[in-house]
Amino acid sequence: MQVGMVGLGRMGGNMAKRLLLDGHDVVAFDPNPDAVAELSSAGASGAASLQELASQLAAPRTVWVMVPAGEVTEKTVQSLAPILQAGDTVIDGGNSNYKETMRRGEMLAGHGIDYLDCGTSGGVWGLDNGYCLTIGGDRDAYDRNRPIFKTLAPPENDGGLHVGPSGSGHYVKMVHNGIEYGLMQAYAEGFELLAAKEEFGLDLGPIAENWKYGSVIRSWLLELTADEFSDDPKLENLTSYVDDSGEGRWTVDASVELAVPAPVIALALQMRFRSRQENPLGGRALAAMRNAFGGHAVRKSDGQ
Repeated sequence: MQVGMVGLGRMGGNMAKRLLLDGHDVVAFDPNPDAVAELSSAGASGAASLQELASQLAAPRTVWVMVPAGEVTEKTVQSLAPILQAGDTVIDGGNSNYKETMRRGEMLAGHGIDYLDCGTSGGVWGLDNGYCLTIGGDRDAYDRNRPIFKTLAPPENDGGLHVGPSGSGHYVKMVHNGIEYGLMQAYAEGFELLAAKEEFGLDLGPIAENWKYGSVIRSWLLELTADEFSDDPKLENLTSYVDDSGEGRWTVDASVELAVPAPVIALALQMRFRSRQENPLGGRALAAMRNAFGGHAVRKSDGQ
């Protein structure tokens, strides 16, 4: 099947390569010509613009957009609308906010263009292992493009999962990422507790490795953690700064809107904010209050 791929970053490029390996005809565009050249050397047809990409695709066209959420996705979809024709399909495989997805779906529907939102999980390992896909939008459009989804998903998954109407694919992926926040925070706290019991001299790497087999908390995240401990037993080459890309915030927003408690996910998000602060004001305020009401000792910034 022929597919246009817009956005050749690490994940987008790997997805395009997986499609090529399975015999799909890929037409690739990225603002970075080096990324297009790299994929062209792997067998794709390169395009220097969205217009050129569309001109190389036979109708009905399918264009997979794999660019950062927000303004870049908005500009890309807005640019594709007048270029494509009724009956074509745009697939957004990024982590767009589901509300924006629903709005874009309505806009493209006005042009007769189908818009599928595809929550995509798998990271840098997807090229070899396949991607977990949750797809929202018109069911007929999903069925037409199922050969693409079958290639990108693991064989056991057989084409990902069509979960519902426009926006639902990204909504499911948003909640998926919120759960990921909670799992990661729980593992992080657990390993910190293990390390804090210094009298036992616990070696975290073998413990993580042991938990991979038969334990009720075994998971792929745990496997990755065990690998990291193997390379750097005390993780001394890292800082505790942890970024967030938006999905955790959106998940917490949804929990508030729907009045569904999500305390673990909310606290995991807050801990990411805390990880970016050095000597935060909140901590200093706690120390000041404790000293003021109880005369408890404090540590001064000058070391006194």
